Amino acid sequence: MMTDNAPDTAYRSGFIAVVGRPNVGKSTLINKLMGTQIAITSSRPETTRKVIRAILTTDEFQIVLVDTPGIHRPRTLLGQRLNDMVDESLSDADAIAFLLPADQDMGPGDKRILSRLRSNFSHKDEKGEWQWTKPVIGVLTKIDGLSRNELVEKLIEMDQFGNFSEIVPVSALEGDNVDEVRAVFAQQLPVGPQMYPTEQISEEGIEDTIAELIRGVFLEQLDDELPHSLAVTVDDIEYPEESESGDAAEGRAQVFASIYIERSSQKPIILGKGAENLVRVKKKLRTPINRIVGMKSTLTLHVKIAKDWQSDPKKLERLGFN
Repeated sequence: MMTDNAPDTAYRSGFIAVVGRPNVGKSTLINKLMGTQIAITSSRPETTRKVIRAILTTDEFQIVLVDTPGIHRPRTLLGQRLNDMVDESLSDADAIAFLLPADQDMGPGDKRILSRLRSNFSHKDEKGEWQWTKPVIGVLTKIDGLSRNELVEKLIEMDQFGNFSEIVPVSALEGDNVDEVRAVFAQQLPVGPQMYPTEQISEEGIEDTIAELIRGVFLEQLDDELPHSLAVTVDDIEYPEESESGDAAEGRAQVFASIYIERSSQKPIILGKGAENLVRVKKKLRTPINRIVGMKSTLTLHVKIAKDWQSDPKKLERLGFN
């Protein structure tokens, strides 16, 4: 960590785990901080299923933002695996950003997360007050609907709730105060060298990135019909071969993906009448997938049934939830 006599201009780098109950805007904030979409966003809770590491690099700092699944009471083995992912991310992080939405009262879910953080990363001092053993930043999200007086009241309430190392308000949707969030995050990191190449913005492989992208589009397309029983894997990406002269390859990349559901009755929902859902999804995905693979591409989707996969250890492992 930075000593008292270390210069303020020292380079800082480290990991910040972004936590909160489902649907508080974790992925939206990370994407806004990055200036590009790294994590999928949705209007419904429990969208994030993977631990996504977004890498934000400047001349002064490198922040690795760890987007975690929303902490919640697990109802399935998948839910427990997601909570385990969060615990591991918290332990490895240099600082924690705890997001609380300004448009809702602090409820049992927030108190459960605070209790969990305190049991692992704080202790009571001689006065009986909680002290954090690593920085925990309170981030008040969705402030665009508040008046100035309401914002002040909410910030005071938040301070009393968590005794956070720092508190910063933000509206990621409107882009309000995002620069300040970035600066606060950087100041809570230890002094250290850059860990990743400047051009790298994510730890995700191409296959995982495309799979999450496909799942995100399906979630939006299907409204509330399949909120959590959908899983996606990218099985293969085939690139056109270069000519013998070494000229650039012609043709398209072929992306093959599998859509997993739990029951055969869900298949018509995925497909839509006359396969219209698949057509719409593929149309939305065309440009972002082309950008990811670096050329024009063709997406082939196969719908497969993996009965009760959210509670089956072997199926979870096959789908990447180890």
